[in-house]
Amino acid sequence: MSYVTQLDSPLGTLTLASDGTAVTGLWIDGQKNGLATLEQTAQRNDALPVFTAAARWLDAYFDGRNPRETPPLRTNGSPFREQVWAELRQIPYGKLTTYGGIARILAERTGRRVSAQAVGGAVGHNPISILIPCHRVVGMDGSLTGYAGGLDKKIALLTLEGVDQTGLYRPERGTAL
Repeated sequence: MSYVTQLDSPLGTLTLASDGTAVTGLWIDGQKNGLATLEQTAQRNDALPVFTAAARWLDAYFDGRNPRETPPLRTNGSPFREQVWAELRQIPYGKLTTYGGIARILAERTGRRVSAQAVGGAVGHNPISILIPCHRVVGMDGSLTGYAGGLDKKIALLTLEGVDQTGLYRPERGTAL
């Protein structure tokens, strides 16, 4: 059984999904690939304890604080995507990494070549935005690419976390932030 709830946030409406014990999805309204993994039979349940825990975490986060421990999360992807999503969870609050950096970590761990493009595909299908911080990943050259929620929301999240955005740019505009 799947459950959903919606929360208001500075980025717009957030839709959360759960299997009853863990968050299984978090999408920003209008997000690319949004709600793709949500079952059609999901029931609305605003009082689920995991949703309460997620709401507390998100309130602290949007208040500009680093809410250290996330509520229980559960993803369901290919082994490769699971590895990428696990690496995303290791990116510290207020810090950035690159797709190539994640690819190098995975290559070292597995002994196999991993492309930055493959990492980008997995990052783009992260089912639990914000809680699994895919917004902290940028291109090797500082380009802000690959955020399903949109670049304006990615910039807002990085700004909220106090990320130094010197050298980052929007590829579609070719301009620094």
